[in-house]
Amino acid sequence: MVNRAVLAHRLFTGISQRHLACLVEELTVSWQAGLEGSRHAARGGARKRAAGAGARHQLVFVDRLVATLIHLRHDLPHAVLGLLFGVDRSTITRAIAEVRTLLAERGCAVPDRPGLRLRTLTDVFAYAQAEGIELRLDATEIQVRRPPAGRGGRHAFVSGKKKQNTMKATVIADWRGRTLWTDALRPGRMHDATAARNEGIAVCFQHFPDVEVLLDDGYLGLSRDHRGQAITPPRKPRPGALPGRVEQWERDRHGHSSDHITVEQALADHKRWKQLTRWTHRRDRLPDTYRAIASLVSDRTINV
Repeated sequence: MVNRAVLAHRLFTGISQRHLACLVEELTVSWQAGLEGSRHAARGGARKRAAGAGARHQLVFVDRLVATLIHLRHDLPHAVLGLLFGVDRSTITRAIAEVRTLLAERGCAVPDRPGLRLRTLTDVFAYAQAEGIELRLDATEIQVRRPPAGRGGRHAFVSGKKKQNTMKATVIADWRGRTLWTDALRPGRMHDATAARNEGIAVCFQHFPDVEVLLDDGYLGLSRDHRGQAITPPRKPRPGALPGRVEQWERDRHGHSSDHITVEQALADHKRWKQLTRWTHRRDRLPDTYRAIASLVSDRTINV
């Protein structure tokens, strides 16, 4: 067994000691409530022994949280983590499944609003309209394992851009590159604009007419449907245009890229967690993993 204080170091978990303490304080009650709920369901009724009676956990909640963070940050196998913490691999597997779900349900932190977190696209648009914030939206792809031959929908994960089997995440950030929201992830073959529409962005544009969202060239369809709100780079002048018109286009396009790059920096922050560089586990677990990492990154970017 390795010293638990060493495993809780920032080099292993990816977060500071202060951030870790805040997470423990925030999630302990939710974890305990879920644990008691599952026990109640297994018993079929109220507990028959006094609170605190019975066997003790081999892995307390703090260790479960640290093990999950190490797994997300460095993608260490469950068996290795079990060896480090002195427990069986199955104990680590259950612990990671429990804590990952809690992290994914937290949502993203809001700058200067302690305790307020954004969980849905509607939350983000409402916050942007209330605060007068211009949003930045972009998508990224994570390589996943190829589905088995003969399984339905096998080609849905083949990305036309990457030429690989991927899943696509749509992310919204603010003008400083702070993550505000991420979706439930879609198969890689789906177009960026289609993925955003499936999350209900058209309804959000309709109900929050003052919100502007900076997009790249992959969202030209949204720009046509929601003029003045979905803002894409200016179109290139036709051949033979006046030199002054071309220079103005270059300045406008450069300004748009400089403003939009903050969401790309947010995506780069997510990819620093090794599990998002290439996903080698079951695809149905990737959405919770991405949302969990996005929530942790959003905490760090507001200096928690």
